[in-house]
Amino acid sequence: MTDVIILHGAWHQPAHYAELADLLRARELSVEVPDLYELSLAESTAKVEAVVCGSSQPPVVVGHSFGGVTAGTVRGAAALVFLNSWILDVDESPAKILGETPGEPCEGLIALPDADGRLCLDPADARAKLFGDIDEPAATRAMELLRPEPPTIFNATPNHVSWRDTPSIYLRGQQDRTIASPPSGPFRQALFSDGNVGHQSLALSAPSRRRGRPDPAPASGPRQLSWDRVPLARLLRRTDDGGHLAHLTRGPG
Repeated sequence: MTDVIILHGAWHQPAHYAELADLLRARELSVEVPDLYELSLAESTAKVEAVVCGSSQPPVVVGHSFGGVTAGTVRGAAALVFLNSWILDVDESPAKILGETPGEPCEGLIALPDADGRLCLDPADARAKLFGDIDEPAATRAMELLRPEPPTIFNATPNHVSWRDTPSIYLRGQQDRTIASPPSGPFRQALFSDGNVGHQSLALSAPSRRRGRPDPAPASGPRQLSWDRVPLARLLRRTDDGGHLAHLTRGPG
């Protein structure tokens, strides 16, 4: 049985999520981190759904960054968790959304084509924006694991989505520098439209320096909680009535 399926982001691979997977396994959760590299959206979806179908109970599917594109199309999951990720609707693509979104929603990442035309992240930029809050040995290892991506990944366009009828949660880091936070424009409309029951938003701040005490909540908007106050395993814990989402506040409409 698989409890949690983690879907990696662009330029990343399963090894980037080894520590998270080990933390969840230490809480007696079974974890799969499939490698979706160089797969089309249809192929990625089929690969993840094969894991879902092979589990005796519906698992929770977690999509980080670009992994949210696939997570949003997976059928049969108990819940979908989007970690600072893309959320697409039918016939949308990242390229289309970026082209239609006015202004600059976030800093983004600097990517340069290699000899084969694949996009490689600029090392200094990736170090600062992706791994700026971890120590040097861990950052060096994470940088070594990055892989080039073909520009065509931004043309991924789902012909169906599952987040409309699957309990879903969007976790957004306040200091994320690559995905607009909170989801703006089409992201927000897709996640919070139509009165979707069970679709929630949670803002995650950095761990509080006051050990054991929560960070102060803002006057409005999603409740602010730090990682040390809400372990990911707690967020992913399933109950028969969907209670794994009950302690979260509904995001803005």
